[in-house]
Amino acid sequence: MKVFILFTIISLVVVGLTAVASEKKTTAKRFKGVEVTWLGHAAFLLKSPNGKIVLIDPWLDNPKAPESAKNITKADIILLTHGHFDHVGSAPEIAKNSGAKVVCIFEISRYLAKQGVPEEQLIGMNYSGTVEVDGIKITMVPAVHSSGISDGDKIIEGGNPAGFVVEFENGFKVYHTGDTGLFGDMEWIKKLYSPDLMLVCIGGHFTMSPREAAEAIKLVEPKYVIPMHYGTFPILAGTPAELKKYLPAKFKNAVIELKPGETAN
Repeated sequence: MKVFILFTIISLVVVGLTAVASEKKTTAKRFKGVEVTWLGHAAFLLKSPNGKIVLIDPWLDNPKAPESAKNITKADIILLTHGHFDHVGSAPEIAKNSGAKVVCIFEISRYLAKQGVPEEQLIGMNYSGTVEVDGIKITMVPAVHSSGISDGDKIIEGGNPAGFVVEFENGFKVYHTGDTGLFGDMEWIKKLYSPDLMLVCIGGHFTMSPREAAEAIKLVEPKYVIPMHYGTFPILAGTPAELKKYLPAKFKNAVIELKPGETAN
């Protein structure tokens, strides 16, 4: 009897450890070594398998930013989707302090040059353009929004708003929608780039609400979805729970709900 009990205990321990190991292995494979940290609003820090840091729309003092965001002073690459203050954020300071390359629409690159960001760090581009920085391919795709840059009491031209498809060294692809309304040509983003992960705005009022975001997800068909651009202010009232109500089962299961400061990988 004692031998049987001991054997049973050992078997349960082995099964438990195997399950934990399997779960860790599955989680580690999900983003193929890419780490994605939400910094609140539309701001993200992406870490590549080779340790490169990509910041997207680094408004690091937004109302929902985690305390840790204040410590971010360096990056290898900064992506700016458009010229609004809540997306340009700390980009000029971080770029000047760290030497990060800044990828953005051409007009914003001219604005950043006037803010003292060295020309050799600025990569101005436009829709359908692809650049490669440190082994990471970045493609600019359309967004439906506005992009005026606040300059004192003036609004200056900020070019077109954009989204980005980021392809890491290992082939894993992330689509950041930028601030956007729903548009049918999102289907081409699926056909041309097949993103694995979609970072999608859901707050409403200035961007897609959960209802429109659900339709965008159906068009793009990513493996994983992280909602963003909600809850920063009361007016951005959309929620991940509401988003899921509009999604079929296969996409409901794809939604990864992060709190600001949390990392998915």
